[in-house]
Amino acid sequence: MFNIGDLAVYPAHGVGIIEAIEKKEFSGSLQTFYIMRVLDSSMTIMIPTDNVKNVGLREIIDTKDIPKIYEILQERHEIPENQTWNRRYRDYMEKIKTGSVYEIAKVLRDLTLLKNGKDLSFGERKMLDTARSLLIKELSIARNTPEEVVEKDIFRFF
Repeated sequence: MFNIGDLAVYPAHGVGIIEAIEKKEFSGSLQTFYIMRVLDSSMTIMIPTDNVKNVGLREIIDTKDIPKIYEILQERHEIPENQTWNRRYRDYMEKIKTGSVYEIAKVLRDLTLLKNGKDLSFGERKMLDTARSLLIKELSIARNTPEEVVEKDIFRFF
């Protein structure tokens, strides 16, 4: 599915580059792994090639799908007032863990709108920063545009 040098998105960690494809003995059998370095953190992740779907490793969003992200960012709906911050946090974390760029856009939208109305908890502020960073990095690479330009594009909706 991926080759050395390909960019890919690993859920909750962001965009990385496949630096190697290696065979290693694991649990008594020979398995093939993608060796991926996450661009933002330089963390290295070994992903079994036969487990790619389960972990959610995916290609970077296609440029033709980017308008859907901007549609999501423009949507407005009520965030339940009676929901506690820790319940919201769990819901948003589940969305980020999916690795879906669309779910990450929803988290960014909801937390940014919530922040405009009240103070966010420490966990929500960290999650907002994570969603912002994940989305900006991926869109910047997909569009071949500097991150600062993508950030301006995104936050014009708020």
